[in-house]
Amino acid sequence: MKVEAECESCLLARATTQTYQATTNPALRFRCLAEVVKLLNREFKHTSVAADLGTKRDRIIKQLTGNNDPYMRSKKAANDKALKMLPHVRKLVEAGNNQQERFKKACLCAIVGNIMEFDIPGHKFNLNNLSGCFREAAKDLVIDDIDKAYELAKKADSVLYLADNAGEIVFDTLLVEQLKNMGLKVTYVVKGGPVINDATLDDVPLSGMDKIADDILTTGTDAVGLQKKEVSPEFLKVYDAAELVFAKGMGYAETLTEYKLTKPHLLLFRTKCVPVANYFCASRDKNIAKLMP
Repeated sequence: MKVEAECESCLLARATTQTYQATTNPALRFRCLAEVVKLLNREFKHTSVAADLGTKRDRIIKQLTGNNDPYMRSKKAANDKALKMLPHVRKLVEAGNNQQERFKKACLCAIVGNIMEFDIPGHKFNLNNLSGCFREAAKDLVIDDIDKAYELAKKADSVLYLADNAGEIVFDTLLVEQLKNMGLKVTYVVKGGPVINDATLDDVPLSGMDKIADDILTTGTDAVGLQKKEVSPEFLKVYDAAELVFAKGMGYAETLTEYKLTKPHLLLFRTKCVPVANYFCASRDKNIAKLMP
């Protein structure tokens, strides 16, 4: 998925926010933003992918400030809020009358969790209005391939689950539980290092995912989405062998659409910006469950 013109202002806006979270040094803030502007002047083209530029932006900020995880506090707050809400959200899933209904409800809850992302210009989200989003989840689902994915999952032996944000990982446990109830082996994958507010190994025990998934793996890199040229050989081996992939978040949507996929991928995310919404022929702030290819 290629950038649109407005992606440049978003990339710079997030750079500003992250820089101010990473350091209080005025001179260092100026230097970080100057370097990000140089990056965008050099590499922002109509053939660029936003996730690739976002990865490079984040690395500039981390390298110059020495702060490896500017979103640490925000991620902790997201995890804490999600854990408090989990019992209520679990009841929504368990209200399904059969396995397929519970699977669909769990997918919807996992998508709603994708709302938990900070500092996207125009994305109106705070931790206090999250409960209302769960009530509206089905109404906001504009691409619905969940039933198709369910049929594929019934025939599979194993699933690879690519995680997105901290906080969101807590609600992913509900979908992983349903996949386990269907008899599938689930390998859950987080990022190999901090990038934006994506989940890392530090978030796994907090969410309880390590007690549910069969295996926990990292991509081996701190890149946004899937960067095949950067991931670890261990991850790539598991990815290549996977029968069915569940991929959470816009970063994976932006990058997986750049590859010729040879196996089914279920993209689960919220359209938190207009360019991503446009690519999937949807409007902003809608829920997507898109089976690819």
